[in-house]
Amino acid sequence: MNKTELINAMAEKTGMTKVAAKAAMNACFTSIQEQLCKGQKVSLIGFGTFSVVERKARIAKNPQTGAKVKVPAKKVAKFKAGSNLLVKKAAKKVAKKK
Repeated sequence: MNKTELINAMAEKTGMTKVAAKAAMNACFTSIQEQLCKGQKVSLIGFGTFSVVERKARIAKNPQTGAKVKVPAKKVAKFKAGSNLLVKKAAKKVAKKK
């Protein structure tokens, strides 16, 4: 499923227009991104937690040339799935609804 398909599904399930669903989704993504840029966690109970982690500097190897390359330290976004998002549990819930 891509973003457009997700917007269509959201609009269908909520009765919103596609334009309103797209605006809501973009607002959600922007809000999450803003909090991560501030170094804050975003916890969505049952769905998961977005956080920022620091990766240490390291020496990597270029697979084409074999040359060693310095990779600087950086901050990256991390997502940890919540209990309701785990595939086995979610599949069971969907099967029960049918």
